[in-house]
Amino acid sequence: MSNLERSVVRITANGRQGRRDYLPAEEPVEFRLGRIAIAVLMRTPGHDEELARGFALSEGIIIRPDELETVKELPGEDGAGRYELILSAGVVVDPERFRRNLYATSSCGVCGKASIDAVRVAARPLPDGPTVGPSALLAMMEQMRSRQEGFDKSGGLHAAAAFDPGGDLLAIREDIGRHNAMDKLIGFLGNGSWPIRECVVTVSGRVSFELVQKAAVAGLSLIAGVSAASSLAADLGNELGVTVAGFVRGPEFNVYSHSQRIG
Repeated sequence: MSNLERSVVRITANGRQGRRDYLPAEEPVEFRLGRIAIAVLMRTPGHDEELARGFALSEGIIIRPDELETVKELPGEDGAGRYELILSAGVVVDPERFRRNLYATSSCGVCGKASIDAVRVAARPLPDGPTVGPSALLAMMEQMRSRQEGFDKSGGLHAAAAFDPGGDLLAIREDIGRHNAMDKLIGFLGNGSWPIRECVVTVSGRVSFELVQKAAVAGLSLIAGVSAASSLAADLGNELGVTVAGFVRGPEFNVYSHSQRIG
């Protein structure tokens, strides 16, 4: 359900025309620890359990995937769009540490955080690799774009994709929120190994602070975006050892931090 069909009025040089069009789906999802709701995100439905797992990992709620026993969808009509994070035996987390004061919109990955310090989740030292050539990185970006099925229909979904150093696609996830697409990707990859093995992450928009943070927490050392990187993203990349690249859509692009992995 990444896109929903709706009636729209198309304005053209020749006047108005009624038609059916696809809009990106956007609905709230609530995550709970026990009976306490810790976050409400605006997301595109689909891969919700991966989103929950990736969110828990990238926000530092859990340190390793095996600390989360399961993600349980709450039953009944009232439970639609609500999930409980069931922690493994012996894992104790104070829900109040992670409760957000506001819901997070589809464009905001850190809404509701009390301060900038609260979003600096501790990240382990990153690997030296992978190393990829400029043409290989461009090919990965083109391959991601060719697999954006939801975007092709609606024009309104972001994507995050992971590739091995040889350029083979490992996974791609789409969502109306760029940070949600990243969490879905991390939730999928992290279910197999942790930290995630060396790979390259590409994203369909700008590279923001929260995307670099999420990459670093997951052990991902190279992230490239179609658009620019923000100043905080570049600064965090330098601080944590993440290679951050932007405007990767033609023969020339920018590398904002740790350029030694591209060459």
